[in-house]
Amino acid sequence: MTIIDNAVYVNGVRHAEPENLEQTFETLARHGGMAWIGLYRPTAEEMAAVAAEFGLHALAVEDAISAHQRPKIERYEDNLFTVLRPARYLDATETVEFGELHIFTGKNFVVTVRHAETAGVARVRQRLEGRPDLLRHGPEAVLYALLDRVVDDYGPVVAGLENDIDEIEDQLFSGDTAVSRRIYELAREVIQFQRAIHPLPDIMRQLKQGFEKYDVETDLRHNLRDVEDHVERVISRADSFRDLLQNALTLDGTLTANRQNEASAEQNEQVKKISSWAAILFAPSFVAGVYGMNFDHMPELHWELGYPMAIGLMIATAALMYGIFKGKGWL
Repeated sequence: MTIIDNAVYVNGVRHAEPENLEQTFETLARHGGMAWIGLYRPTAEEMAAVAAEFGLHALAVEDAISAHQRPKIERYEDNLFTVLRPARYLDATETVEFGELHIFTGKNFVVTVRHAETAGVARVRQRLEGRPDLLRHGPEAVLYALLDRVVDDYGPVVAGLENDIDEIEDQLFSGDTAVSRRIYELAREVIQFQRAIHPLPDIMRQLKQGFEKYDVETDLRHNLRDVEDHVERVISRADSFRDLLQNALTLDGTLTANRQNEASAEQNEQVKKISSWAAILFAPSFVAGVYGMNFDHMPELHWELGYPMAIGLMIATAALMYGIFKGKGWL
């Protein structure tokens, strides 16, 4: 059995640490309290044993085994099945790594199922064990604490994404050709992050709807409302990131088009210069070519001033064309 931690709590205090599920069930039946079982990538057989003891719904168990679920909360009679997507920002690769946490909560039990390496659940258990006054409220206290932990861990993710966007803004005006790819990659990270956080308000709403029906303690209600405020701030900032990246992508396209236009204009200027000089050189070549054909019957061919006239015609034509091209700004 892939049990990470297994304990029975009585009055908010860790009462026993059973070695297997059978002992957990026996201890819970004998002393009451709450069982908190942490599993890591359990097999179908392992989940079936837990489901049989705590009466977990087959559809929820199937989701917990297969993983790759969106964040959600589902109620099956008196049991809740909650899916959360913890996240952390990786500085080395400038990406967001997502985990998956499934939480089964009932009248006297909590079963957490992890599908990725994360220390969040262990930290929550450690914090709650230092707060017996809070832990004695039972499974609701654990669920709300896990929600709070996941949402708090979104803070460094938001900060990392925000820093990347700031770097992109600097990169845009440096002429770096790799900025377009980075914008697309960061936009993908933001979209995945939004998929993890956008279902959270609905989860909060459904939990609040059960306050009166399940007589949730006032302290826990305040805690959940505090988590709800954090969720709203995270969603607001993440949504602004997507708008910023869209603007950055538009700006990058504009700057790229301007650079291409400038390059094209510069190229056109070079073509004009080359064409102008070619035309200037063509005129003397034409005159020299005509007088170089050595025909006897040509005007001024045997004239003493024919040679100076031809040279002068070449110079005059070239000078005239140079003046025209210079006046047009081609030279």
